[in-house]
Amino acid sequence: MRKILIIEDEEDIAELEKDYLEIDGFETDIKNDGTSGLACALKNDYALIILDLMLPGTDGFEVCRAIRENKNVPILMVSAKKDDIDKVRGLGLGADDYITKPFSPSELVARVKAHIARYERLVNSGQPENDILEIRSIKIDKTARRIFVRGEEVIFTTKEFELLTFLASNPNKVFSKEELFENIWKMDAIGDDCATVTVHIKKLREKIEVDTSKPQYIETIWGVGYRFRV
Repeated sequence: MRKILIIEDEEDIAELEKDYLEIDGFETDIKNDGTSGLACALKNDYALIILDLMLPGTDGFEVCRAIRENKNVPILMVSAKKDDIDKVRGLGLGADDYITKPFSPSELVARVKAHIARYERLVNSGQPENDILEIRSIKIDKTARRIFVRGEEVIFTTKEFELLTFLASNPNKVFSKEELFENIWKMDAIGDDCATVTVHIKKLREKIEVDTSKPQYIETIWGVGYRFRV
């Protein structure tokens, strides 16, 4: 759950912000002066910081400057002052947005959500996307090694995951039990090894098929092997 730090000396306003944010699923911490607020901001990781401009102890400008020197967390500055010079100064010190009191709590929550979403997009933009394979109602996240069936995550053992991924990555191609064993278990099939494949196919069907007696994904090609149908 994302956590928000509220640095606000007016306790009624801080509690109102807290209530609206928690209704929307955020956790919150409140600090009522600049000194303790800055210490908390530097010590902990937050999804966003709501920072009042006029604070006892260290003022909001100095808190903003110190946070920005150390962290890249989004900062939403709040003030009763309507002067453009304060807004310009706050944004110049690294605040991401500036909202003037009095304000609508719902507007505050909307801005919080927007800035968190934008920050997360920027952070994730440099990371490669997960390798995901989707076939009808099955979604296989190869990177995270997670499988979703009809929108619900289903737990697979390591070999079950590898077998399903192999079949789904080679759709409409028929594989013998020997071929599947050699590809997944990385050894030649000897004796009863093929029975291991049969058991795993049965388990896969129990997890992905609506009706295992009429499989829609993993078909048995009698006398040959199995095929993943798309």
